Amino acid sequence: MTAETRIEIAPHCSLTPRGARWFFVSLCVASLSIALPISLLGFWLVLPFAGLELALLAWALRASMARRHQRQTITISETVVTIEDVIPPQTRCVEFPRHWAQVRIRAGGSPLHPSRLTVESHGRRHEIGHFLNEQERLGLAARLRRLIGRVDESPPLPNQAGSA
Repeated sequence: MTAETRIEIAPHCSLTPRGARWFFVSLCVASLSIALPISLLGFWLVLPFAGLELALLAWALRASMARRHQRQTITISETVVTIEDVIPPQTRCVEFPRHWAQVRIRAGGSPLHPSRLTVESHGRRHEIGHFLNEQERLGLAARLRRLIGRVDESPPLPNQAGSA
């Protein structure tokens, strides 16, 4: 039986669908309670802008809520590193030979851009954990380096599967 380690990561999403609805409704009430009286005073152009603001908020909330279903699963076996990205409705799977795989942290272009954690081999690279914060990304990089090793080095895998 071959040893295999599995790491599953997902974005932090503390807002529930019910909480998102309450948040949206409360902002609609607040925005329209200001826009409607002002429009009744003759400043009717406020209403289209309030509607546009609420439509953009609905779009942003929907995009944020869709992010809850994203996940990445990294499976490290004796011979291969498999990365499965699930961004509904698509699933993408990438494999790298473990013996030649490298874990790299690439610095962002400026202080405002976060670093990027990649697994690379034979001219191909795949980003891992784009939704993690910097500290989590560095911790995951250290763990992956221990499991994958350097090029031309494959350390033994622990017998139990783990998740982060």
